[in-house]
Amino acid sequence: MASVALVVAAATVHAAVASPPLQVGQVLPGLEGEFLTGRKVALPSASSGKVALVMLGFTYQSRVPVEAWGGWFRNITGRDPGVTSFEVPMIGGLAKLGKWFIDSGMRKGTPAELHEHVITVYSGSGDWKRRMGVSSANENDAFLILIDQKGIVRWLHHGAFDAARADDLMRVLRSLGVGQASAAGPNQ
Repeated sequence: MASVALVVAAATVHAAVASPPLQVGQVLPGLEGEFLTGRKVALPSASSGKVALVMLGFTYQSRVPVEAWGGWFRNITGRDPGVTSFEVPMIGGLAKLGKWFIDSGMRKGTPAELHEHVITVYSGSGDWKRRMGVSSANENDAFLILIDQKGIVRWLHHGAFDAARADDLMRVLRSLGVGQASAAGPNQ
């Protein structure tokens, strides 16, 4: 019985050490996956030297707020070479078995010019759920992380597109030297 308690305690300590809550001011923990082009990628190194918005989605339904935030972000940052964004579907559980079908469907539904801005991740989603505070009440949200040119987290948010939160993000972008573009709503 004592050995079972020891194993449970060790697993609890491991989980706490493996994925503490992500906070502003921390370096983004390594996140590895593949672009829709099939090329392997790791964050934050893939965005080194650029400000990047990383948009995590943990359910199929979360694609809607992720895409809304992504469209808004691409619209307000335009072709600024110092800025990038990544939509990151976090796919866990048995869905991993359907990787080929899932990736193929995403490639068909995503414009080719965005294929290197979508990163599919098929491992570690449990750690990222703990880092981001994902629960059954918010699992369909977009989980947003803005990192600076050195990979340091500068802004965090989860939820659907929200103009007030977009204004907050714009203030942080400006503080990082990103242009003075207007903060229009999604799909504009």
